[in-house]
Amino acid sequence: MKILITGANGQLGTELRHLLDRRGLEYRATDAKELDITDANAVNAYVKDSQPDVIYHCAAYTAVDKAEDEGKAINQKVNVDGTKNLAVAAGESNATLVYISTDYVFDGDSDELYTVDHKPAPRNEYGRTKYEGELAVQKYAKKYYIIRTSWVFGEYGHNFVYTMLNLAKTHDTLTVVNDQYGRPSWTKTLAEFMTFAIDQKLEYGIYHVSEDNSCNWYEFATEILKDTDTKVLPVTSAEYPQKAWRPRHSILDLSKTKATGFELPTWQDALHGFMDEIANA
Repeated sequence: MKILITGANGQLGTELRHLLDRRGLEYRATDAKELDITDANAVNAYVKDSQPDVIYHCAAYTAVDKAEDEGKAINQKVNVDGTKNLAVAAGESNATLVYISTDYVFDGDSDELYTVDHKPAPRNEYGRTKYEGELAVQKYAKKYYIIRTSWVFGEYGHNFVYTMLNLAKTHDTLTVVNDQYGRPSWTKTLAEFMTFAIDQKLEYGIYHVSEDNSCNWYEFATEILKDTDTKVLPVTSAEYPQKAWRPRHSILDLSKTKATGFELPTWQDALHGFMDEIANA
């Protein structure tokens, strides 16, 4: 099986590469230097030359606040145009496209779990472009998995866990919002499901993948820092304004993913596993 990875040096792409390495699988790893996904001709030529069976599309613009203004153009080019280019190339080459999306495609107003069939209604620029990416995948790729996730953390990039741990080194007290609820997601879990979907030949379509259980950001931070001397205090979103809108309640329904037999750890177990890994690295 021939494998192509975009965004291979990013947080998820790096995790995926290490997983494939452990399994002894060969792949082509690309980042912006090797393949500009916003260039349709370059994408078509690269895919035509490499003839991948699977394209793991990990490349994305994820600067949520910058996407509202100075990053708006690149956000559009990478998340929409780039994804469309890959979807077209995948469709023409009959490759399976695995696309990573986000809980930000939803409005965050519902108190119910967001199912895979819930109507998207993004309310920030990042969410809008990721949803438009979903639509491009559905339109142009013949075979695809759209994997929505949330609150991603992992060893190989910037994320909330590292931010909290670093701030705790210089702060006795931190304030974190307690009125935004979701599910943390370890890149290890995401990478394992991405390969699981291919290996098990799951039904094509949309899946939600995050850790089991849910929390708010304050609860997440408290668990991260429970073995430190730093005190975490809860604040409201109104007390901590951000440029891009954040969903109040975007807890993804995981029932479809669980029905495949894929085991999802609790976010607490995933966090502790991650903390152990970086402590022993």
